Amino acid sequence: MTETLLRGRLLTFHREPADATDTDAYTYIEDAGLLIEDGVIAAAGSYAEIAARAPAAAVVDHRPHLMMAGFIDTHLHFPQVQVIASWGAQLLDWLNHYTFPEETRFADADHCARMAAAFLDQLTDNGTTTAVAFCSVHAASADALFAEATRRNMRMLGGKVMMDRNAPDGLRDTPQTGYDDSTALIARWHGQGRNGYVITPRFAITSTPEQLDMAGALAAEHPDCHIQTHLSENHAEIAYTAELYPEARDYLDVYERHGLLGPKTLLGHAIHLNPREVDALAATGARPVFCPTSNLFLGSGLFDEARLRSRGITSGIATDVGAGTSYSMLQTLNEGYKVLQLQGQALHPMRAFHWATRGNAAVLGLEDRIGTLDPGTEADIVVLNARATDAMALRAERASTLAEELFILQVMGDDRAVEEVYVAGVPRKTRAKMPGAEVRAPEPA
Repeated sequence: MTETLLRGRLLTFHREPADATDTDAYTYIEDAGLLIEDGVIAAAGSYAEIAARAPAAAVVDHRPHLMMAGFIDTHLHFPQVQVIASWGAQLLDWLNHYTFPEETRFADADHCARMAAAFLDQLTDNGTTTAVAFCSVHAASADALFAEATRRNMRMLGGKVMMDRNAPDGLRDTPQTGYDDSTALIARWHGQGRNGYVITPRFAITSTPEQLDMAGALAAEHPDCHIQTHLSENHAEIAYTAELYPEARDYLDVYERHGLLGPKTLLGHAIHLNPREVDALAATGARPVFCPTSNLFLGSGLFDEARLRSRGITSGIATDVGAGTSYSMLQTLNEGYKVLQLQGQALHPMRAFHWATRGNAAVLGLEDRIGTLDPGTEADIVVLNARATDAMALRAERASTLAEELFILQVMGDDRAVEEVYVAGVPRKTRAKMPGAEVRAPEPA
């Protein structure tokens, strides 16, 4: 058994806090010890207490930095790593001009493997330890992503997209091949190591009713798999969906009719929803996912989180790389704050950091495994430095509370604020680390 003891300030959430005064919702320890044994958090508490329990553990001293659960990204596109920051267009044009040509390259298994390694490096360098990814239509893309995640022992959810129309040659499957490829990938990867398969019809526009029937059949056969797709991101997309599915009451009804809605369904964007769709989300427990940087970049619209919350609907938050403009969940929270501000909705930093950790874990139904620093959970940890840049350090001189520190990280932070990232207890930050973390001999209790 290998034991590592991390020392630093610790913040973990037990439920969503209203604000910093809601102290029952979180635990904050100024001088904490976090004991890791074989990739799992074995104990958390004051440093003196935990060091006494494990006198032989190797100590990594991260003081004065803040240790939190690793970030969780609930919607992004693995094959779009090389089209992020492609000059503007709205959704359908962006797909046709950038996304689809790029995804044709993922027919090459060697390219898939290279991109998978680069993609996971980007995630971990930004503090993200779990993600829910769309792959390309090629089974090889999902194989590459899961194989690389397995090599790193990283919790990864994803699936090959199913697309049998309105996509170029080389990017279409059929209802049957989409079903067969997905079934084989589920058998190969779902539940293997820390991998979870996600049934992935890209969106209504690129699937026929026959393919959505097949996706619904897969979901019924594999109820422990998640489902992911897109919903109501853009007005032109909604209008085209209505033309393709004239029998449907609205966009969400397309998925509802094919058995694709439930608590394991993740619906990217969900911006322009009518009252019936909100009712259906509340009734089925399906999860909208807020993608603020993408929604702003493509000019798609403003996600109305308060409207959904008032109906008891729990939303995820995500980067949506590559229309999303940053791998950083810190920058995603920054832009999310602004989107909500434009609608008179507040996003307190305590609630923001809960959202990117335990909140997103709960959206996935995985809060018993990831998203907190509770003993018995997987040791996915991010170490954050609110003084990582000169501008942040200057601002931090005037910060006197934990909430102010978190807001500095939320608004000014990016990968430079991520000192270290542990994936199943193993340090994974690939870029040169800033001073502040060193391995030290255990101190006397």
